[in-house]
Amino acid sequence: MVAIFLRSLLFNILFYPVFLFWAVIAVPTLVLPRAALLRVANWWAQTNIVLMRVICGIKVEFRGAEKIPNGPLLVASKHQSMWETISLLHLFEAPFFVLKRELLWIPIFGLFLKKANMIAIDRRAGGRALLAMVRRAVQEVRHGRQLVIFPEGTRTAPGAVPHYKPGVGQIYVECGVPCLPVALNSGLFWPRRTFMRYPGTLVVEFLDPLPPGLPREEFLERLRTAIEQTTERLVAAGRAEQTRLFGRASTTVKA
Repeated sequence: MVAIFLRSLLFNILFYPVFLFWAVIAVPTLVLPRAALLRVANWWAQTNIVLMRVICGIKVEFRGAEKIPNGPLLVASKHQSMWETISLLHLFEAPFFVLKRELLWIPIFGLFLKKANMIAIDRRAGGRALLAMVRRAVQEVRHGRQLVIFPEGTRTAPGAVPHYKPGVGQIYVECGVPCLPVALNSGLFWPRRTFMRYPGTLVVEFLDPLPPGLPREEFLERLRTAIEQTTERLVAAGRAEQTRLFGRASTTVKA
């Protein structure tokens, strides 16, 4: 565990200078087409994947990428870690996220979010915020973009009881495009609320797209079932691998 601690510390020490490096590279893109900024974000995401492998011993495996449809799309992903908010970027042509409004206030970073036309939502505004968010999402998707959304609204630890928000169903109905479910086990390797990074194989699995036009309740049930069943399998496999790697220490990532 000492080695894991030291590797985690080194990764976190390097993470922020790496971000600053790519932020400087990205500054000129503020006056260029949006695609230029997304390209730099792509490079940043891939750099982090390399650092995770080299420093922390975390391999990343993407399964089912051939299932990603071209064109406008709703991507509904399990959310266990900060990792997927960075690393899902490079898998789509023109992705955008729904994020909390406070992130726009971060110097420089907030400018990048605005340039990328990310959708900021005031969580305290209730139903009004949801309606405004849905309208913006529909506009962006109809322009051929891919909306990446986390149906639970926040990060959940591996094994936690899922609570899917009804908003994803509203977005699906209004957008009228396929929905790509995404399962993963990132919380085992990049847990929330800790700087520790645990070795193993982080898996992201793209599932069969759900067609547009399903009734909202049927869509939500099929989405939840697909994501949760696959996530349960990926988490079980990841925990088994961690047990092989460092035995009882794997219990530290279950909370």
